[in-house]
Amino acid sequence: MSKVPMTAQGEKALREELEQLKKVDRPRIVQAIAEAREHGDLKENAEYHAAREQQSFAEGRIMDIEGKLSHAQVIDVTAIPPTGKVIFGVTVDLINVESDDTVTYRIVGDDEADAKQNLISVNSPIARALIGKEEGDVVVVRAPGGDREYEIDQVRHI
Repeated sequence: MSKVPMTAQGEKALREELEQLKKVDRPRIVQAIAEAREHGDLKENAEYHAAREQQSFAEGRIMDIEGKLSHAQVIDVTAIPPTGKVIFGVTVDLINVESDDTVTYRIVGDDEADAKQNLISVNSPIARALIGKEEGDVVVVRAPGGDREYEIDQVRHI
């Protein structure tokens, strides 16, 4: 499997979640299963079944995170000298050519993307249109809602 780009912050967040799952959640769930077993008949024991379901979810998430981390190519954009070009990991200020509205996006890996926090996937239509462009360039973004023109106002390595 090929490497998947990920920011240093994204890797840190995944490692913290993995630590939480392994060192806090897993022991808590095992304890809950042990306590539920003490209550007797497991067929009709809702606490036992709920704890087993939590365990299944936690173990699945642990495997998912470990898989993502094993295929991650961590890119620390702060270690790259600023060039004014849009690359993975940078924060970009855009001006909508039609409305003069300003929007800021940070280009991140697929697993880190969160539109509510203006974190866009490197594979999104906006990011694909921006990669390789420079400050001052006008970019046409072909999105499902129609074409939009943006001017790249500033590229920041944060």
